[in-house]
Amino acid sequence: MASRKRAWASTAMAVGVAITALGASAVAQSEAEPVTINWWHITNNDPGLSLWQTIADEYAAAHPGVTFNITVLENDTFKPKFTTEVQGGQVPDLYQSWGGGGLREEVNAGLVKDITADVADWADTMNAGAMGMYQVDGKQYAIPFDLGMVGVWYNKDLFAQAGIEAPPTTWDEFLTDVDMLKAAGITPISVGGSPATWTEMFWWAYLAVRECGQDIMTSATTTGDWSDPCFVSAGTKLKALIDKEPFQEGFLAAVWDGAGGSAATMAVEKAAMMLQGQWAPGTMQANTADQQPVSWPLGWFAFPSTGGAGAATDGFGGGNGIAVGKDAPPEAIDFLKYFSAREQADRIGALNTGILPVTIGSESSVTDPQLASVLEARANADFVQLYLDQATTPELGAAINDAVATLFAGTASPEEVAQAINMAAQSGN
Repeated sequence: MASRKRAWASTAMAVGVAITALGASAVAQSEAEPVTINWWHITNNDPGLSLWQTIADEYAAAHPGVTFNITVLENDTFKPKFTTEVQGGQVPDLYQSWGGGGLREEVNAGLVKDITADVADWADTMNAGAMGMYQVDGKQYAIPFDLGMVGVWYNKDLFAQAGIEAPPTTWDEFLTDVDMLKAAGITPISVGGSPATWTEMFWWAYLAVRECGQDIMTSATTTGDWSDPCFVSAGTKLKALIDKEPFQEGFLAAVWDGAGGSAATMAVEKAAMMLQGQWAPGTMQANTADQQPVSWPLGWFAFPSTGGAGAATDGFGGGNGIAVGKDAPPEAIDFLKYFSAREQADRIGALNTGILPVTIGSESSVTDPQLASVLEARANADFVQLYLDQATTPELGAAINDAVATLFAGTASPEEVAQAINMAAQSGN
């Protein structure tokens, strides 16, 4: 979401700005009891990591008695640790959320607080579509700070070396480009397969969006019926790619973020493409030796069309939000108001590391041309399918990831993958 550390304003100046900005806070501080806000997040690389801390420090400085206990985790570490924590009866006051089926389960389990009334006076300052992803039955339980779309990040130099003059717009063109990259001795695609099977799932899911279209995707994620032939068609097209052996050596054991992982492979120019979300540039930067932006020209293009029922502008993606734990103090919600204000959203967007803010008007803070392309695609999409492991229950999401992983591993056919997903959905997983 990296030293890539930016030069922040001095502490004195930051605190002064914060005190001015927070003067009208709803929490009366003169008589406030000491409060500790436990916040779990996954912005584990700089500059976002430092900015998150700075924003918390500003709020605490302007609210005597408020302190933060911040736990920072990597994406794939967060989920099992969070599950263990809540099973033990402990729910963070604020924590990472992706909305969708996972949030619904948390609501049903009584883990999150209904904050609809608490945010009513500033909810309209946020992108309505993004806010809706963190609602359950019309009630707000989390606040988004980021919304983007998955797309293909590519190395323009490596494309030129292979004789590819422009990014592909169709799946057939994409497969041809894979052949051209291989012929030039270049690994076409970087992907992670352990434990980050979600990076493999992205390929199947995007092909499903292209082959099935909005109506079938919405029906599948809401009714649990994944029997439509278009899901087999998505797997068949993916198998045509897998059979070309386009991935880096050892991809089945590669992590997403870390030494030797998918992002690192792309960062050091050992692969030409990577299908990832808007956070990819920041994660690649964190996986370079000097933690500086990649020195080669980075590009982005929308996932190719396949001629299926889905529109070429349909997207696959989602974002990041902050959920409010069931026992969170009022100060935690008040902090979210500060965190979501235009001033902070502009600071977040200006990082240009892939966090695409959703506070209305803050889009212009993103100046990186490739990230601007993602924002343009977001604006043009009439339908964006939420990540399948978030749109469904955590159990079904894991089953989808695992089923797609068998296709990458060559141990299942497209028909078997679709059947496994449908069976898992029908069994209530």
